This record gives sequence, C-alpha cells and structure tokens, in this order.
Amino acid sequence: MKIINPATEELIKDVQEDSQTSIQQKFEATKKAQKAWAQVPLKERIACIAKFNELMLANSDKIAADLTAEVGKPLDQAKGEINGGVGRSQYFVDNSEKYLAEEWAVTEGGTKEKIVYEPLGVIANISAWNYPILVGVNVFIPALIGGNAVLYKPSEFSTLTGLNIADKLWEAGIPKDVFQIVVGGKDAGEALLDLPLDGYFFTGSYRTGKYIAERAAGKLVPVGLELGGKDPMYVCDDVDVKAVAASGVEGAFYNNGQSCCAVERIYVHEKVYDAFVDAFIEEAKTMKMGLPTEDGAFIGPLTRPQQADVLADQVADATAKGATLLLGGKAAERPGYYFEPTVLTDVTHEMKVMMDESFGPIIGIQKVKDDAEAVELMIDTPYGLASSVFTNDQSRAERIMAEMNSGTVYWNCCDRVSPTSPWSGRGHSGLGSTLSHHGIRAFVQPKAYHLRG
Repeated sequence: MKIINPATEELIKDVQEDSQTSIQQKFEATKKAQKAWAQVPLKERIACIAKFNELMLANSDKIAADLTAEVGKPLDQAKGEINGGVGRSQYFVDNSEKYLAEEWAVTEGGTKEKIVYEPLGVIANISAWNYPILVGVNVFIPALIGGNAVLYKPSEFSTLTGLNIADKLWEAGIPKDVFQIVVGGKDAGEALLDLPLDGYFFTGSYRTGKYIAERAAGKLVPVGLELGGKDPMYVCDDVDVKAVAASGVEGAFYNNGQSCCAVERIYVHEKVYDAFVDAFIEEAKTMKMGLPTEDGAFIGPLTRPQQADVLADQVADATAKGATLLLGGKAAERPGYYFEPTVLTDVTHEMKVMMDESFGPIIGIQKVKDDAEAVELMIDTPYGLASSVFTNDQSRAERIMAEMNSGTVYWNCCDRVSPTSPWSGRGHSGLGSTLSHHGIRAFVQPKAYHLRG
C-alpha cells in the first residue's frame, strides 16, 4: 500500500497490507491473549497507559513529522494533536479506577448486591485519518484499561501514525497480542466485520458507519459510531463582531475544515450580518496557505484528493442557485491537494453547502431575522453532533442551546472537545459516547452479583 504526501503528491513509503489470513491470525492471537490481560490488575494496566503517554511526548517530534507528512496538517497542529491526545489519555489514567471500581448496591439484609465491570472481550477500533491520535485514544485507551484486546485499524491515510501508536503502546508494556494493528483499506475493514468480535467502534462517515451498524446488527454486540456533522453556528445581534468572526474562521478552517465538529454553516442576525461578513472575509484572508512544514501555515492540503471534487460541486451548486462567492471557490494552482478557503453568502437550505457535510475549507453564511428563524434552520439537519451560539446573554444562549438536537452545545466557543465531557452524536452523527466516565464504561459490561450467605 502506497502512502502519499498530500502536500507534494510524492511517495512517502510502501507498507505491507494485511491479508484476510493475517487478520484472522491476529484475531486468534488477541482472543487467546485477552483473558490473561483482563487478569492483570487494573493498576498495572493503567500504569502501561501512563508510560505510553510519556513515550508519546518524548517522541513527539518524530510522530508529528509523520502525521504531517501523511495527513497534511500543519506541523504545529500535529504537535497540538499529540499533546491533546496525551491529555485525553491522561484523563483515563486519572479516572478509570474510580469508574471501574466495584459498586455495592445493597449492603444490608440477607442478600447483598454488588456491580462488577467486566471487559467486552476483543473489539475492533476502525479509526479515522483527520485526527488519528485524538479519535484513536478515545477508543483504544479506555478499551485497554478495561481489560479488552484491540484489533486497531488506522485509516489507510494515517497508517504511519497508527504504526507509531502501536510501537509506543508495545514499548509501554501492552502485549503485542493484546493490541494488534491491522494495516489496509476497505478490504481490511471488511475482514474485521467478518470476524466474531465482541464490539465494533468506528470513527468516520455516516455512510460507512451505517454500513458497519447493519453488518454488526445480527451479532448483537456493542457498536460505537462517531460520525460526521453539519455543525451550525449562530451569531446573535449583541456580539463583538470582529472577535466572533475570528472564532468562526478558526472553527471553520482549522485542520482545513476536516473535522466532524468543524463549523460547517453560519447563521447571522440581520442587524450584524454585513459587519460580520466583512470581518469574516478579512480574517479568512489572513489564513496562510502553504506547505504544512512552513512556519505560519494554517491551510494545508486536503488529505483525500477526491474531496476537492466534493467542494467544487458544492460551490457550483450554490452559485447556480443564487449564492454569492466572496472568497476562494476552487482548487489552488499548486502541487498537492489544496483547495482555497471558500466563503459563500446569499445561501439557502436548497443548496448542498448548507445541507451536506463538506469536510473542507468552505463555509456558507446565511442571514436570519431573529432567534426563532436561526433555531429553525439550525435544527434542519439529520446530523446532531455540535452546535454553537455566540451572544453576550447566557440565558439567551441556553434557551437556544436547549432547542438543539445535538450531543454537544457551545456558548461563545466552538470546535472544542474535552475529556471530562461525553462526546456523542445524534441522528446521522452516531451512536454511543466516548470520553468522560461514559467513555470509560463504554468498553465494559456490568455484572450484577446477588450474594446470600
């Protein structure tokens, strides 16, 4: 399998893909190793993860360089992802004992009752390329701490990062048969779905997530899906327009817009609409496009070359239906998979750019007359990942946030994930939760003990 640098279109490396036979062998090895791993004391399993965190930080320059080379994100953002991933992992180190401890439900009378948390068994972690470290640790860290074995398939677009993760876990003391990496693309994913696993956890598109859920349904095992979004941002009429525009630009264009929780559509109160659009364009023009290794580069290449066609189609569809193109709108004339930061106004929900996930540096900005119209438009979507409201009035924000059918809501911020809060989607944005104590217990199953002696 060829690994290509999306910024230069040059070959980085050839790696050996797993075959159906090798994946079967890895599954059999994990099945044998899992029971012994579950018997390792919880403190020792946690200690391995703490060591992994240290190794990731100690080797961050090399890991960040590989991440930037294969995914195309700016180097400073790659380093930020490593630090953020270690921060999430450390949350699990610090809190898993509390949330996996035995619980006594009844301690008096003739029959005592307690709850014990046991591992699921062997799970598949089919991960994503846009934040391979961040979305990976959401799954394989609590899974390993909980006593599971993991068949980990990184995206074919972030294979080197996946190999680095596996290497550091093994160096930290996780047995190789407890954490097996599966290298490959669609065929490798299909092979995992053919196995009798004890859980499937996927991060990626709605279409693939739906397919995985359908394939796994007959097995009656847990399925966790962290899928896409079409996340709205609403700008009220009482804000500091320039400050909010700066937040909106970062929320829309950070990581080149290749984030499930990126701002994908903006609604602006008519009283501040013109000023906001001017400020947004001014801020967007300061975003430097360049090689991901260049100092100050904020816009790098798209990771997947075919995404440029999706973005170009959204621009063509919108302009054909009356939208105004204020910035960008096409692939950049340079080597690599670059697409210009793009801003459209005079948009409506008849346009793909306001309804379909973009996953790139493109944004539509729509004028609204009041909060009620903003809410109506914000919830007009099958997705339900995140929504943001910008206003100086907290009670106003919370009234609007309460109307959102999304797993996460933001007041005066956006595109933010915290390990202490559950990360979950509704509708086409997924099933289940990662992070927080919900994410710790997503990879174990409760057993009730009724004790009469």
